[in-house]
Amino acid sequence: MAGRLVLALALFAGCSKPKQATTPREVPTPSVQVGACGEPGRDGVMGENPNLDRADRDLDGDGTPESIVVDRAMCTGDGNCYWNVFKPPPAGSQECARYAGTFAGAALEPLPATGDDNMRDVRGYWNLHGGRMLLQSYRFVRGGYQLVDALLCRRAADDKLDCSDSER
Repeated sequence: MAGRLVLALALFAGCSKPKQATTPREVPTPSVQVGACGEPGRDGVMGENPNLDRADRDLDGDGTPESIVVDRAMCTGDGNCYWNVFKPPPAGSQECARYAGTFAGAALEPLPATGDDNMRDVRGYWNLHGGRMLLQSYRFVRGGYQLVDALLCRRAADDKLDCSDSER
């Protein structure tokens, strides 16, 4: 009887998949703190030899676009990038542009809701492997954008996103 138990345990151990260690991705550190003076194209999350691209948008509805700058050299093979946001100084002032944070994603979507200073919420779409996607929502609070929500989704056969809190 004991021999059968040992054999059954050995078979069970051989059939189970070994746990694979997962390594968290390193999140780059911005060169300046949120709310500090910053220069778009130089400050925020930038590499040593940046390949700059811009996606300026009016996020607060005042008619002046906020600077949104990405270093394409830091994008992943899946197209995920770090988008640095800067609030321009008030018109006619001698103040500097202020670093407002960094969005992570392959694509950005301004949302209708707003945070402090009437700044629009923004959703970033971070591509994962196997048709999965991480949706990260950012809200402007106390002078900078903060990550306020994250949702794991996968692309279904009909190209619809199925997310973890979707009703089925």
